[in-house]
Amino acid sequence: MRDNGTLRLSAFMLAMLLSACNEQPDSGEAGETAFGGPDRPECIAPSAPGGGFDLTCKLAQKGLMELELLPRPMRVTYQPGGIGAVALNAVVAQRSDDDNVIVAFSGGSLLNLAQGKFGRYTEDDVRWVAATGIDYGMLCVRSDSPFRSLADLIDALKQDPASVVFGAGGTVGSQDWMKSAIIAREAGIDYRAMRYVPFEGGGEAQIALLGGHIAAYSGDISEVQGMLEGGRVRVLAVMSDGRLPAPYAAVPTAREQGFDLSWPILRGYYTGPNVGDAEYSWWVQSFDTMMADGRFDQMRHEFGMFPYAKTGTALNEEIKQRMAHYRKLVQDFGLVSDTVALQGQ
Repeated sequence: MRDNGTLRLSAFMLAMLLSACNEQPDSGEAGETAFGGPDRPECIAPSAPGGGFDLTCKLAQKGLMELELLPRPMRVTYQPGGIGAVALNAVVAQRSDDDNVIVAFSGGSLLNLAQGKFGRYTEDDVRWVAATGIDYGMLCVRSDSPFRSLADLIDALKQDPASVVFGAGGTVGSQDWMKSAIIAREAGIDYRAMRYVPFEGGGEAQIALLGGHIAAYSGDISEVQGMLEGGRVRVLAVMSDGRLPAPYAAVPTAREQGFDLSWPILRGYYTGPNVGDAEYSWWVQSFDTMMADGRFDQMRHEFGMFPYAKTGTALNEEIKQRMAHYRKLVQDFGLVSDTVALQGQ
C-alpha cells in the first residue's frame, strides 16, 4: 500500500505531464520553431578572389554583420567557373536545401544563363533572394581620341566598320562584347564586321586602351572612375536611363545623345531551390531591413555600386523580364547554344 508521500508525488508528476501536453509552440505549426537565422552563413562568390562577385559577397557580409542582422559571422567562399555556371550547378545538385548559403550573381550570369551556358538549368531552378546594387555599361576612349561623342564613333563605324577597334575583358557572347555589339548594331553594321579584341580582364583592356592598341573600351562605369578623374579617358556614353551622380555627373547617357542603348548590371544573391519558405523569407526580410538602413547606402557606395533594391517576388519578376530581354539578344546575335535550342523544342 502506497503512503501519502508517494501518492502526492505521483499526482504532481501527472499534473506536470498534462501541463506539458497542453502547451502550445510559440509560433508555427506544432513541433516547429521559428527560423532564427543560418547556423553557418556562407556567401559563394562564383569566381576567384577579387572582382565583382567577391565584392558582391563582401557587401552582404559587411552589411548583414555590421547592422547586426546575422546571428553568426558570414564566410565568403569561392567557386569559379563559367561566370557562375559551376556554382549554380553545385548548389542546385548538392546543396539545394541548404539554408546557410546564398550565391552572388550579376547581369553577366544572367546573360550566360540565357545562352545555355549553365547546362540544363534555368532561372526557375533557384530562389532569387535580393539585388542590392547595380552598375552600368559604358564606352570610353583615351582622352586624346578624335572621338568626342558617341555619335562621332558611330559615324566612323558607318563609314568603315574596321576603323574602330573595340576591346574588353570578355570573349564573344560576354556582356562586355555585347555592349560593343549593340553599339555596332546602332550604327547599322553587321556585328560580325566589328573588330573586337578580347582580354583576360578589364584591367588588361584598360592598359591596351591607354597604350593605343585599341580605340574604345566597353566596360562598366565603376571600373574607370580613377582613370576618368585622372583625365586619362573620356567616357563617350554611360548606358543608364539617366545621368549618374558624381563623379560621373558630367558623363552623358547614350539615350540623351539619341541612341537607345541601356545596359544595367544587377548585383545580387540567390539560394537553392529547396530551401524552406521560412528560411527563404528570413533571408529576404534580412536584406529588406539592411537596405532600408541609411548606413547601408555608404557601404554600397564604398563597394562601387549604385542604389538598387529588390527582393523576393519583385526580384523574381525582374529576373524573368531581364531573361526575356537577354534571350532576345542571344537570338539576334546568333549566340544560341545547343542547350538553348533543345529547351525551345
